[in-house]
Amino acid sequence: MKILNGKELAGFIKERQAHQVASMNKKPKLLIIRDSDNPVITKYVVLKKQYGQDIGVDVEDFFAKNPTEIASKIKSANQDNNISGIIIQLPILEKDQTDSLCNLINPTKDVDGLGENAKFDSATATAINWLLAGYDIKLSNQKIAIVGRGKLVGAPLYKMFKNSGFSVDMFHRGDDLTKLNQYDIIITATGVPGLISDSMIKPGAVVVDAGTASENGVLKGDISSEIRNRTDLTAITPITGGVGPLTVTCLFDHVIQTNE
Repeated sequence: MKILNGKELAGFIKERQAHQVASMNKKPKLLIIRDSDNPVITKYVVLKKQYGQDIGVDVEDFFAKNPTEIASKIKSANQDNNISGIIIQLPILEKDQTDSLCNLINPTKDVDGLGENAKFDSATATAINWLLAGYDIKLSNQKIAIVGRGKLVGAPLYKMFKNSGFSVDMFHRGDDLTKLNQYDIIITATGVPGLISDSMIKPGAVVVDAGTASENGVLKGDISSEIRNRTDLTAITPITGGVGPLTVTCLFDHVIQTNE
């Protein structure tokens, strides 16, 4: 069984990025806007700040009090030539404001690829593509299931796969998930710990767990521990170091591209 180690793949790309940034006349800068100190959000912000430092990209972490302040910061950053990329660290507290705020970001600076007119594809969806390709997981002639319709993962990945002509179905976390045992590749990103149980995964399947939640201070994914103990799967992401590291790598690839 293959372990889909995104951290290992990210290491190779990171080295290339550091050389790219070192050769630039102007250092790129990423602005992260958030309104929460939730442990999961804080973890990803810290990872991005460290990654930026490692490859020579400046990272500003801006804490906003409300959607109005988020919007104001986006508008000023759109006009700031020193800022190469802008992201809103999701989820924000007022989730119904997510689309309108993401759409405020200048499409050329929307490095997370979440706005309607973003120049880039979704960083997380692209990272999952990189991960599967990096471990030679074929998508053609496979039944693919995506669990979770979120803006960060499910929705953009479904669109990406559909546009590529793959056979893909989308499930909401409230759907009948027992049907997942009919699929060859399952990608889940709901943020509900243990939502996907052992009986939902057939032998030989590929499982990508992109869900992240905090339960009693411990970061957990969507799949149950029983699934991780199986030896009859084709491939599975590790508890940590699967999709997350490659998402950060892809994000910074977009930041670098805005500066080229």
